[in-house]
Amino acid sequence: MTSAQRGPAGPPEPSGARVRSVRRLTTRKHRDADGQFLAEGRQAVREALTYGEVVALWVDGDLADRHADLLALADEHAVPVYGVGARLIAGLSDTVTPQGIVAQVVTPTATLDAVVAAGPQLVLVCAQIRDPGNLGAVVRVADAFGAQAVVCTRGSVEWTNPKVVRASVGSVFHLPIVTGVGLDEVTGALRNAGVQVLAADGGGADLQDYAARGLLTRPTAWVMGNEAWGLPVEDAALADAVVGVPIWGRAESLNLATAAAVCLWSTASAQRSAG
Repeated sequence: MTSAQRGPAGPPEPSGARVRSVRRLTTRKHRDADGQFLAEGRQAVREALTYGEVVALWVDGDLADRHADLLALADEHAVPVYGVGARLIAGLSDTVTPQGIVAQVVTPTATLDAVVAAGPQLVLVCAQIRDPGNLGAVVRVADAFGAQAVVCTRGSVEWTNPKVVRASVGSVFHLPIVTGVGLDEVTGALRNAGVQVLAADGGGADLQDYAARGLLTRPTAWVMGNEAWGLPVEDAALADAVVGVPIWGRAESLNLATAAAVCLWSTASAQRSAG
């Protein structure tokens, strides 16, 4: 519905059926069943409208003027906009202080076969990452350093979880995210496509030395383990090499997103320098 059709009173109110359809998406079961999820907040909504497939935009009617630019962007993409009360928006929100705008988005599908067929230079593999904030942060890191895909193995948190979407700051709309595959399947498919598989672990070979030897210029997939227990020995054995970020200070370790950032930045930099 366009702004001209909305009239001077602002966005129209939705039907009861539409309200029920969006409320369902606050649970994983219904997100999976309906193939849709929610993106909350201005940045996530903007990226969803620009790069995703938005079913509808839901806005607190009292805050519609504050989000006029996003409503205009919705008009450009012929996305229906519904004005609702703050209570409904709060029910759709995963934050303490909602920004008053939520996008209802079709969940994009991505397959390992498609990722491999595209000839990726840089891939991030998340092996059973369970914390949604961590997964969102590493998706953002992968996006920032030009990775062509993120692969989440079985046992990882669903990437359409509201906390993942929010922590990614819109990056979930920028690159394919493959889910529900085994680590052995991922590593085998990537290796067969000529992509070296490196497992990130503090006890591995020195990342700086690895880069100095020119070993990061090849197409590379980084496997990041679970935030609590890392990569089990049997999982690390699926990689071509185990490589760690050197720590010269007194910190015991790096958090998951920081380690991923260093590994991906080092690889992307080496690949770009090699031309």
